[in-house]
Amino acid sequence: MKVLVVGSGAREHALAWKLGRERGVTEVVCAPGNAGTRQQACARSLDVSDPAAVLALAEAETADLTVVGPELPLALGVQDLFTARGLLLFGPTQMAAQLESSKSFSKNFMVRHGVPTARFRVCDTPEAAIEAVSCGEFGFPVVIKADGLAAGKGVTVAPDRPAAEMAVREAMVADRFGSAGRRVLIERCLVGPEASFFAICDGRRALALPTAQDHKRAYDGDKGPNTGGMGAFAPNPLVTPDLERRIQREIIDPVLDGMSAEGYPYRGFLYVGLMLTVEGPQVIEFNVRLGDPEAQVVLPMVEDELAPVLEAAARGTLETASLARSSDCYVGIVLASGGYPGSYQTGVQIEGLEAASVCEDVLVFHAGTELRDGEVVTTGGRVLTVVARGGNMAEAIDRAYTAESRITFVDKQVRTDIGRTATEADFGPEETAYE
Repeated sequence: MKVLVVGSGAREHALAWKLGRERGVTEVVCAPGNAGTRQQACARSLDVSDPAAVLALAEAETADLTVVGPELPLALGVQDLFTARGLLLFGPTQMAAQLESSKSFSKNFMVRHGVPTARFRVCDTPEAAIEAVSCGEFGFPVVIKADGLAAGKGVTVAPDRPAAEMAVREAMVADRFGSAGRRVLIERCLVGPEASFFAICDGRRALALPTAQDHKRAYDGDKGPNTGGMGAFAPNPLVTPDLERRIQREIIDPVLDGMSAEGYPYRGFLYVGLMLTVEGPQVIEFNVRLGDPEAQVVLPMVEDELAPVLEAAARGTLETASLARSSDCYVGIVLASGGYPGSYQTGVQIEGLEAASVCEDVLVFHAGTELRDGEVVTTGGRVLTVVARGGNMAEAIDRAYTAESRITFVDKQVRTDIGRTATEADFGPEETAYE
């Protein structure tokens, strides 16, 4: 099987790495890829915001299966083009992708189908949004979300009314998130630990992947602005087998049934961002692809071959058997450019990649990198994800930070507390509260 992986981040590097190791995969093409994907896949130039270009590349490469990493091509209808041409792509249709591309669609869908989520209000004007945060219905802190795609940065948790009003004005008046913020959602702030739940869906059935937890805030202690993700660990010890079955029953199954009932069966990766509240798991958001950086720690845990599962799901013929998972723990640390998620410098030379890669049980996945005159340089805010495996979380954390310390570039930005909340002391006493 020849597989085309679409995207240029660490998530796509992890996909190319996983698929390229499998017996049934003869070749992996990654487009546009990065400096790291060149180690596992053939590189091709591609504008991922052009679904027609994705289709043309798949045809030119005679790809048996196309796997789309980022959300944008899916939101723009790349699956619909492939279906019309009779080509196989793993990912949802444009209508189904609204679960991520429109938070108002997603929230109203959840209400229609009884999926547990926070109380909310959709606001189309700044005046309506300010009234919503001021009326006392949601209390403080309150959550303000841009309705559209904002690269993981369109959410503000405002501690008080002035901060909430500022977040509204930044989104709706100052156009901080462009057209994505012209409509906003005001939500009650849920309380509890977070969990990332992933499933491979074929329109009717779903296979669960290992669970994870992301670290969204830029700085230690979950301080600072939201980012695309500064690190992750897997598995999430709070998601016990009983809780996983509950998530499947109360969230995944109603989503698949509801999407089918409304005329757009869901096929693709389904990411469920969860808050584990005292009332049970509630949905924070859906993504229609694997999370990043969660994919970098989840995919190495999958012990079975992934390609035939993705192909079967794309055809709507997924079996109900589970995928074998590693019993080890994985921690991924994002190395970012200084200033991220604000302004940052690019074109900075990266050193120490080889020294990190030879560390025991360590993988280095590239994101914002490219080869320039034979040297690997930075091209984005999130540059690399260093992933380590351990027999327990403490061992994985230690190996990840040891390897990360060997990589250097000017103004490297790293959180120093990734995975620390996954200790038994932190999670153990609360584990049964959500089952």
